[in-house]
Amino acid sequence: MPQTTSLLTPRPLPALTRRSALIGAGGLLALPATGWLHAKPLPPAPAVWPHALPVPGGVARLSLGPAATRPVAHVRQGDVDVPVLVLGDAIEWTAVVGIPLAAEPGDAFITVQPAGGKQREGSARQVPYRIAPKQYKEQQLKVAPGKVDLSPEDQARYERERDHQAVVVAAFTEQPAGQALASLRMRVPVPGRRSSSFGLRRVFNGQSRNPHSGMDIAAGTGTPIVAPLPGRVIDVGDYFFSGGSVWLDHGQGLLTVYAHLSSMDVRVGDIVKTGEAFCKVGATGRVTGPHLHWGVMLNRAMVDPALFVPA
Repeated sequence: MPQTTSLLTPRPLPALTRRSALIGAGGLLALPATGWLHAKPLPPAPAVWPHALPVPGGVARLSLGPAATRPVAHVRQGDVDVPVLVLGDAIEWTAVVGIPLAAEPGDAFITVQPAGGKQREGSARQVPYRIAPKQYKEQQLKVAPGKVDLSPEDQARYERERDHQAVVVAAFTEQPAGQALASLRMRVPVPGRRSSSFGLRRVFNGQSRNPHSGMDIAAGTGTPIVAPLPGRVIDVGDYFFSGGSVWLDHGQGLLTVYAHLSSMDVRVGDIVKTGEAFCKVGATGRVTGPHLHWGVMLNRAMVDPALFVPA
Protein backbone atom coordinates (compact mmCIF):
# COMPACT_ATOMS: atom_id res chain seq x y z
CA MET A 1 0.00 0.00 0.00
CA PRO A 2 -0.03 0.81 -0.72
CA GLN A 3 8.28 22.66 9.34
CA THR A 4 8.80 28.42 8.35
CA THR A 5 11.65 30.01 10.16
CA SER A 6 11.47 33.53 11.55
CA LEU A 7 14.22 35.86 10.43
CA LEU A 8 13.42 38.42 13.11
CA THR A 9 16.29 39.01 15.54
CA PRO A 10 15.33 40.04 19.08
CA ARG A 11 16.73 43.38 20.30
CA PRO A 12 19.59 42.78 22.81
CA LEU A 13 18.73 43.34 26.43
CA PRO A 14 20.59 46.11 28.32
CA ALA A 15 23.66 44.95 30.23
CA LEU A 16 23.02 43.94 33.81
CA THR A 17 25.14 46.21 36.06
CA ARG A 18 26.04 45.54 39.70
CA ARG A 19 23.71 48.42 40.74
CA SER A 20 20.74 47.14 38.78
CA ALA A 21 21.38 43.61 40.02
CA LEU A 22 21.38 44.72 43.65
CA ILE A 23 18.24 46.81 43.15
CA GLY A 24 16.52 43.87 41.52
CA ALA A 25 17.57 41.48 44.26
CA GLY A 26 16.39 43.93 46.93
CA GLY A 27 13.05 44.21 45.21
CA LEU A 28 12.63 40.45 45.24
CA LEU A 29 13.53 40.22 48.92
CA ALA A 30 10.97 42.95 49.71
CA LEU A 31 8.08 40.99 48.19
CA PRO A 32 5.51 39.72 50.70
CA ALA A 33 5.12 36.00 51.23
CA THR A 34 2.00 36.05 49.07
CA GLY A 35 3.89 37.57 46.11
CA TRP A 36 4.50 36.00 42.72
CA LEU A 37 7.31 33.78 44.02
CA HIS A 38 4.61 31.64 45.61
CA ALA A 39 2.13 31.77 42.73
CA LYS A 40 1.09 28.59 40.96
CA PRO A 41 3.08 27.84 37.79
CA LEU A 42 1.42 28.69 34.50
CA PRO A 43 -0.13 25.72 32.69
CA PRO A 44 1.85 24.40 29.73
CA ALA A 45 0.98 25.68 26.29
CA PRO A 46 -1.45 23.37 24.49
CA ALA A 47 0.14 20.90 22.10
CA VAL A 48 -0.50 21.33 18.40
CA TRP A 49 -1.53 18.30 16.37
CA PRO A 50 -0.07 17.00 14.25
CA HIS A 51 3.42 17.90 15.42
CA ALA A 52 5.49 19.62 12.75
CA LEU A 53 8.37 17.53 11.41
CA PRO A 54 9.36 18.62 7.87
CA VAL A 55 11.17 15.47 6.72
CA PRO A 56 10.25 12.79 4.19
CA GLY A 57 7.22 11.07 5.69
CA GLY A 58 6.62 14.00 8.05
CA VAL A 59 4.37 17.06 8.24
CA ALA A 60 4.96 20.76 7.59
CA ARG A 61 2.73 23.37 9.28
CA LEU A 62 2.68 26.61 7.30
CA SER A 63 1.09 29.88 8.42
CA LEU A 64 -1.12 31.39 5.74
CA GLY A 65 -2.04 34.50 7.77
CA PRO A 66 -5.52 36.00 8.26
CA ALA A 67 -8.33 35.91 5.73
CA ALA A 68 -12.10 36.24 5.93
CA THR A 69 -12.59 32.80 4.41
CA ARG A 70 -10.41 29.68 4.29
CA PRO A 71 -7.75 29.90 1.55
CA VAL A 72 -7.27 27.13 -1.00
CA ALA A 73 -3.84 25.46 -1.03
CA HIS A 74 -2.20 22.90 -3.33
CA VAL A 75 1.11 21.04 -3.37
CA ARG A 76 2.75 19.62 -6.47
CA GLN A 77 3.27 15.86 -6.45
CA GLY A 78 4.74 14.58 -9.67
CA ASP A 79 2.69 16.20 -12.40
CA VAL A 80 -0.44 16.68 -10.25
CA ASP A 81 -1.54 19.57 -8.02
CA VAL A 82 -2.96 17.95 -4.88
CA PRO A 83 -5.21 19.92 -2.48
CA VAL A 84 -3.85 20.54 1.02
CA LEU A 85 -5.64 20.53 4.37
CA VAL A 86 -6.15 24.07 5.79
CA LEU A 87 -7.27 24.65 9.39
CA GLY A 88 -7.98 27.77 11.47
CA ASP A 89 -10.23 30.80 11.32
CA ALA A 90 -10.29 34.39 10.00
CA ILE A 91 -7.51 35.37 12.46
CA GLU A 92 -5.03 32.69 11.39
CA TRP A 93 -5.10 29.90 8.80
CA THR A 94 -2.58 27.03 8.77
CA ALA A 95 -1.78 24.60 5.96
CA VAL A 96 -0.96 21.09 7.17
CA VAL A 97 1.15 19.46 4.47
CA GLY A 98 2.03 15.79 4.24
CA ILE A 99 5.52 15.12 2.82
CA PRO A 100 5.95 11.89 0.83
CA LEU A 101 8.56 9.38 1.96
CA ALA A 102 10.11 9.64 -1.50
CA ALA A 103 10.49 13.45 -1.29
CA GLU A 104 14.00 14.81 -1.82
CA PRO A 105 15.37 17.02 0.99
CA GLY A 106 15.56 20.71 0.06
CA ASP A 107 13.32 23.65 -0.75
CA ALA A 108 9.63 23.10 -1.42
CA PHE A 109 6.49 25.21 -1.54
CA ILE A 110 2.72 25.16 -1.67
CA THR A 111 0.55 27.39 -3.84
CA VAL A 112 -2.18 29.37 -2.07
CA GLN A 113 -5.23 31.10 -3.52
CA PRO A 114 -7.99 33.10 -1.82
CA ALA A 115 -11.21 31.17 -1.49
CA GLY A 116 -12.72 31.02 -4.97
CA GLY A 117 -9.55 32.62 -6.37
CA LYS A 118 -8.77 30.11 -9.10
CA GLN A 119 -10.37 32.36 -11.69
CA ARG A 120 -8.58 35.51 -10.52
CA GLU A 121 -5.50 36.40 -12.54
CA GLY A 122 -2.36 36.72 -10.39
CA SER A 123 -4.13 35.85 -7.15
CA ALA A 124 -1.88 32.86 -6.33
CA ARG A 125 1.14 33.07 -4.04
CA GLN A 126 3.78 30.56 -3.01
CA VAL A 127 4.50 29.67 0.62
CA PRO A 128 7.94 28.06 0.95
CA TYR A 129 9.23 25.45 3.39
CA ARG A 130 12.31 23.25 3.60
CA ILE A 131 12.42 19.47 3.81
CA ALA A 132 15.21 18.20 6.10
CA PRO A 133 16.86 14.80 5.54
CA LYS A 134 15.94 11.80 7.68
CA GLN A 135 17.47 8.33 7.78
CA TYR A 136 15.07 5.52 8.64
CA LYS A 137 16.14 2.14 10.01
CA GLU A 138 16.01 -1.19 8.22
CA GLN A 139 13.91 -4.22 9.17
CA GLN A 140 14.44 -7.81 8.04
CA LEU A 141 11.29 -9.95 7.73
CA LYS A 142 10.55 -13.53 6.75
CA VAL A 143 7.26 -14.29 4.97
CA ALA A 144 5.87 -16.95 2.67
CA PRO A 145 7.85 -16.98 -0.62
CA GLY A 146 4.63 -16.44 -2.60
CA LYS A 147 4.16 -13.07 -0.89
CA VAL A 148 7.48 -11.82 -2.31
CA ASP A 149 7.89 -13.49 -5.70
CA LEU A 150 4.37 -13.21 -7.12
CA SER A 151 2.85 -15.60 -9.58
CA PRO A 152 1.38 -14.06 -12.76
CA GLU A 153 -2.11 -14.39 -11.29
CA ASP A 154 -1.12 -12.73 -8.00
CA GLN A 155 0.74 -9.99 -9.87
CA ALA A 156 -2.36 -9.25 -11.93
CA ARG A 157 -4.49 -9.18 -8.78
CA TYR A 158 -2.05 -6.80 -7.07
CA GLU A 159 -2.11 -4.43 -10.06
CA ARG A 160 -5.92 -4.36 -10.11
CA GLU A 161 -6.00 -3.63 -6.39
CA ARG A 162 -3.30 -0.93 -6.73
CA ASP A 163 -5.33 0.85 -9.42
CA HIS A 164 -8.49 0.67 -7.31
CA GLN A 165 -6.80 2.07 -4.23
CA ALA A 166 -5.29 4.92 -6.26
CA VAL A 167 -8.87 6.09 -6.82
CA VAL A 168 -9.72 5.63 -3.12
CA VAL A 169 -6.80 7.73 -1.84
CA ALA A 170 -7.62 10.60 -4.22
CA ALA A 171 -10.69 11.37 -2.07
CA PHE A 172 -10.96 15.02 -0.95
CA THR A 173 -14.11 16.05 0.90
CA GLU A 174 -14.66 19.00 3.20
CA GLN A 175 -16.57 17.47 6.12
CA PRO A 176 -17.37 13.84 5.44
CA ALA A 177 -18.53 13.17 9.01
CA GLY A 178 -20.95 16.13 8.99
CA GLN A 179 -18.77 18.34 11.16
CA ALA A 180 -15.48 20.25 11.03
CA LEU A 181 -12.62 18.77 13.01
CA ALA A 182 -11.73 20.93 16.00
CA SER A 183 -8.42 19.10 16.53
CA LEU A 184 -6.26 16.64 14.60
CA ARG A 185 -5.09 14.90 17.75
CA MET A 186 -5.86 11.25 17.20
CA ARG A 187 -6.76 8.45 19.53
CA VAL A 188 -4.56 5.35 19.19
CA PRO A 189 -6.86 2.83 17.47
CA VAL A 190 -5.89 -0.23 19.51
CA PRO A 191 -3.89 -0.86 22.71
CA GLY A 192 -0.63 -2.72 22.28
CA ARG A 193 3.08 -2.54 21.65
CA ARG A 194 4.29 -0.65 18.60
CA SER A 195 5.98 -3.54 16.87
CA SER A 196 7.14 -1.69 13.76
CA SER A 197 7.55 2.03 13.21
CA PHE A 198 6.79 4.21 10.21
CA GLY A 199 9.46 4.58 7.52
CA LEU A 200 11.40 1.37 8.18
CA ARG A 201 13.11 0.03 5.09
CA ARG A 202 11.48 -3.37 4.67
CA VAL A 203 13.53 -6.34 3.50
CA PHE A 204 11.38 -9.42 2.87
CA ASN A 205 13.27 -12.71 2.57
CA GLY A 206 16.42 -10.74 1.72
CA GLN A 207 14.70 -8.63 -0.97
CA SER A 208 14.37 -4.87 -0.42
CA ARG A 209 10.86 -3.45 -0.77
CA ASN A 210 9.11 -0.12 -0.21
CA PRO A 211 9.54 1.56 3.21
CA HIS A 212 6.91 0.84 5.84
CA SER A 213 4.08 3.28 5.26
CA GLY A 214 2.36 3.01 8.66
CA MET A 215 2.63 2.03 12.32
CA ASP A 216 2.26 -1.61 13.38
CA ILE A 217 0.61 -2.28 16.75
CA ALA A 218 0.83 -5.83 18.10
CA ALA A 219 -2.47 -7.15 19.43
CA GLY A 220 -4.35 -10.41 19.49
CA THR A 221 -6.68 -11.49 16.73
CA GLY A 222 -10.18 -10.16 17.39
CA THR A 223 -9.09 -7.12 19.42
CA PRO A 224 -11.50 -4.25 18.62
CA ILE A 225 -10.11 -1.27 16.68
CA VAL A 226 -11.63 2.18 17.26
CA ALA A 227 -11.75 5.28 15.08
CA PRO A 228 -9.08 7.87 15.98
CA LEU A 229 -11.27 10.73 14.68
CA PRO A 230 -14.74 11.04 13.21
CA GLY A 231 -14.83 9.86 9.64
CA ARG A 232 -16.67 8.22 6.77
CA VAL A 233 -15.87 4.76 5.46
CA ILE A 234 -14.68 5.06 1.85
CA ASP A 235 -13.32 1.57 1.20
CA VAL A 236 -13.69 -1.94 2.60
CA GLY A 237 -11.87 -4.82 0.98
CA ASP A 238 -9.68 -7.92 1.12
CA TYR A 239 -6.35 -7.25 -0.60
CA PHE A 240 -3.36 -9.41 -1.51
CA PHE A 241 -0.77 -7.60 0.63
CA SER A 242 -2.88 -5.74 3.23
CA GLY A 243 -5.55 -8.41 3.74
CA GLY A 244 -8.79 -7.18 5.26
CA SER A 245 -8.65 -3.37 5.05
CA VAL A 246 -10.77 -0.31 5.80
CA TRP A 247 -10.13 3.31 4.73
CA LEU A 248 -11.66 6.27 6.63
CA ASP A 249 -12.01 9.81 5.24
CA HIS A 250 -11.68 12.52 7.91
CA GLY A 251 -11.92 15.47 5.53
CA GLN A 252 -9.67 17.65 3.35
CA GLY A 253 -7.44 14.79 2.23
CA LEU A 254 -6.81 13.37 5.72
CA LEU A 255 -7.36 9.62 5.44
CA THR A 256 -6.53 6.67 7.67
CA VAL A 257 -6.20 2.98 6.79
CA TYR A 258 -6.47 -0.18 8.91
CA ALA A 259 -5.01 -3.41 7.48
CA HIS A 260 -4.63 -7.17 8.14
CA LEU A 261 -8.08 -7.23 9.75
CA SER A 262 -9.95 -10.34 10.83
CA SER A 263 -13.32 -8.58 10.80
CA MET A 264 -14.66 -5.46 9.07
CA ASP A 265 -17.88 -4.37 10.70
CA VAL A 266 -18.72 -1.39 8.46
CA ARG A 267 -19.73 -0.69 4.88
CA VAL A 268 -18.77 2.07 2.47
CA GLY A 269 -20.69 5.23 3.40
CA ASP A 270 -20.96 4.46 7.12
CA ILE A 271 -20.08 7.28 9.56
CA VAL A 272 -17.95 6.43 12.61
CA LYS A 273 -17.35 8.54 15.70
CA THR A 274 -14.13 8.97 17.67
CA GLY A 275 -13.65 5.89 19.87
CA GLU A 276 -16.24 3.82 18.02
CA ALA A 277 -15.18 0.23 17.28
CA PHE A 278 -15.55 -0.65 13.59
CA CYS A 279 -13.16 -3.55 12.85
CA LYS A 280 -10.91 -6.13 14.55
CA VAL A 281 -7.22 -7.06 14.56
CA GLY A 282 -6.19 -10.00 12.40
CA ALA A 283 -3.34 -11.65 10.50
CA THR A 284 -4.59 -11.47 6.91
CA GLY A 285 -2.50 -10.54 3.87
CA ARG A 286 1.31 -10.42 4.05
CA VAL A 287 2.04 -10.66 7.78
CA THR A 288 4.26 -12.45 10.29
CA GLY A 289 1.60 -12.48 13.04
CA PRO A 290 -1.56 -10.72 14.23
CA HIS A 291 -1.30 -6.93 14.44
CA LEU A 292 -2.86 -3.72 13.21
CA HIS A 293 -1.15 -1.85 10.40
CA TRP A 294 -2.37 1.75 10.86
CA GLY A 295 -1.62 4.33 8.19
CA VAL A 296 -2.27 8.09 7.99
CA MET A 297 -2.41 9.93 4.67
CA LEU A 298 -2.30 13.71 4.03
CA ASN A 299 -2.63 15.12 0.50
CA ARG A 300 -2.06 11.59 -0.87
CA ALA A 301 1.23 11.19 1.09
CA MET A 302 1.60 8.52 3.75
CA VAL A 303 2.94 10.24 6.90
CA ASP A 304 4.03 9.13 10.38
CA PRO A 305 0.99 8.40 12.59
CA ALA A 306 3.14 9.11 15.67
CA LEU A 307 2.91 12.85 14.84
CA PHE A 308 -0.82 12.72 15.55
CA VAL A 309 -0.80 10.93 18.93
CA PRO A 310 0.78 11.50 22.37
CA ALA A 311 4.21 9.94 22.74
